[in-house]
Amino acid sequence: MQDGTYDQEGFRFPTEEPLPISEDHPLHRLFSALVERAFLNSLGVYDSDITEYLARILTNFTHMRNVYRIRNLAGRPLEEVADMLIEADIRMNAESFNREREVHRHIGDFTLFWTGIYPDALPRLQSSMRKDHLIDYVRQGKSSYAIAAQHDYGAYRSEARVLQQLSEEFETCMVGLHFVRQEMDHLPERHFLS
Repeated sequence: MQDGTYDQEGFRFPTEEPLPISEDHPLHRLFSALVERAFLNSLGVYDSDITEYLARILTNFTHMRNVYRIRNLAGRPLEEVADMLIEADIRMNAESFNREREVHRHIGDFTLFWTGIYPDALPRLQSSMRKDHLIDYVRQGKSSYAIAAQHDYGAYRSEARVLQQLSEEFETCMVGLHFVRQEMDHLPERHFLS
């Protein structure tokens, strides 16, 4: 990454690479355990690929820079799904199908994060003064994951199945993340201070 852009297949995108957090990091291990426990104990479902993907979203989104990492062509971070959709549209601002996939995957992650972990923030995110007032986060999240999953070639092949599953099971994952949030709310502070 240089100057707030990254190169992929000869194209430069005004998207910041996520701040990397290792899978060995205590925060990632905590989120992995919380997601696995919530999905297994509360929902009776367990898919290691899905739970690992969700733990990675939670870990990455501890940095707000990662939550709002999609940028427009001017380099401004996008805070609304409506604006991200313009960046994802190959007929508008997306410079390649890879950019389309990356932005749609992020929209799926973004909408699942807010609907699952912080649903109490949705009234602010979708207030009548914002463009997202017209966006159904659940429907858009499912749609964006499905679009991203269509890119099932090369390096994207292994993740395509997970993205398709997230599209089909968005509501289940959302409920599972509600349980994760409940667990997080009851964790002793010492887990977050070390």
